[in-house]
Amino acid sequence: MLARSGYNVNHKRVLRLMREMNLMAIYPGPNTSKRNFAEMVHPYLLSDLVITKVNMVWQVDITYLRTNNGFMYLVSFIDVYSRVVMGYALSNSLCTISCINALEDAILEHGRPEIINSDQGSQFTSAVWINKLQQETIKLSMTGKGRCTDNANIERLWRSFKYEGSYLYKWNSVIELKKNIPKWINWYNHERPHQALNYLTPWEIKHGYMDKIKNLSTYPHLQQLQKIDRMNL
Repeated sequence: MLARSGYNVNHKRVLRLMREMNLMAIYPGPNTSKRNFAEMVHPYLLSDLVITKVNMVWQVDITYLRTNNGFMYLVSFIDVYSRVVMGYALSNSLCTISCINALEDAILEHGRPEIINSDQGSQFTSAVWINKLQQETIKLSMTGKGRCTDNANIERLWRSFKYEGSYLYKWNSVIELKKNIPKWINWYNHERPHQALNYLTPWEIKHGYMDKIKNLSTYPHLQQLQKIDRMNL
């Protein structure tokens, strides 16, 4: 197209300029887990770790969302103990800065985690990301290559989001995503019960509802717990 418009440039120059401008082609099924530098890969720290509290371990990942105008990328943090979505950011590119922004927002609202586990994607093996976590005194943990089960909680979050949100309600535009992602995450955190959490919500677990259940012998059914004022948590 450039040649037809009278510009005498070859594909190598176009590629170089696109990289400098952070432009990329839109194509299906992008690989969001491509490594950056092998020396930036950190060991997996969760193998024998017993997670007993909120903010002990967060998991982070990026998923792509198809829209009418191409792909958008959603990065999110989930607390492994409570399953609360701690923070997120929507971006039109696979950039590390959106991950940093989501992390800063999550720390500001929920506090700092001890460990963050990610895959070996280029965003999470970049010097910018690693330096940021080290500045925040957060330990880095990374899943083994090809071992998506090491980051199972956030992978399950993506499945819930797509099948209970974007696919079901057909959020096909960027405007619809920006409008509905916050609503869905609020519903997921505060209203959606989890079988793995004894049918409590992530927010109830985060605020110690499980401890209240153990002391409520007069409430034999979890449904009756809804009578308790959540403001007392």
